[in-house]
Amino acid sequence: QVQLVESGGGLVQAGGSLRLSCAASGLTFSVHAMGWFRQAPGKEREFVAAIDWSGGSTYSAASVKGRFTVSRDNDKNTVYLQMNSLKFEDTAVYYCAADRDKYWSSVARYWGQGTQVTVSS
Repeated sequence: QVQLVESGGGLVQAGGSLRLSCAASGLTFSVHAMGWFRQAPGKEREFVAAIDWSGGSTYSAASVKGRFTVSRDNDKNTVYLQMNSLKFEDTAVYYCAADRDKYWSSVARYWGQGTQVTVSS
């Protein structure tokens, strides 16, 4: 059974930082690209960032470029999202996803349950 478990969310002031983690089990982690999405209240889920199987290529949404960094540790079956200079509009539930492929295709095969990030202004 595949499980993606996010952690690291919480309440932070604007301008602060958080690091999200997503621990994977039940799949061969190193052959999946991994991604982060978020969903704010009343809005559709949106892409945040992704990373290919080796970590050699990363992708970020324009809204977070320069502030968020995605990374992975294949030995620990974990993907991270370092979030700096947080803004009120970053408030959302953040989801981890495993792509169907080694390279990011934007087609998520597995999803985590989400972790809440709340940024106070």
